[in-house]
Amino acid sequence: MLKNISYTSQFKKDLEKAKKQKRKIGILQEIINLLVHEENIPQKFRDHKLIGNYKNHRECHIEPDFLLIYSVKDNTLFLERLGSHSELFR
Repeated sequence: MLKNISYTSQFKKDLEKAKKQKRKIGILQEIINLLVHEENIPQKFRDHKLIGNYKNHRECHIEPDFLLIYSVKDNTLFLERLGSHSELFR
């Protein structure tokens, strides 16, 4: 079943910054597509649950230090943050 996608305003800012940094946006789009279609994310992207402030969220490594933080509730995929470890976990 297809999911709805909800983008936080911070995710939109993070995405613009990532584009300027010439990050691998194509891989990000592939991962989002997999999530929307409820398909498994390949192990190389190290998808895992988070704890602490991001409890109930997941993190996926698009590149070794370029991460997607997201959550899924009901039929909606929430794209929360995008960036490096140091940008996201201060």
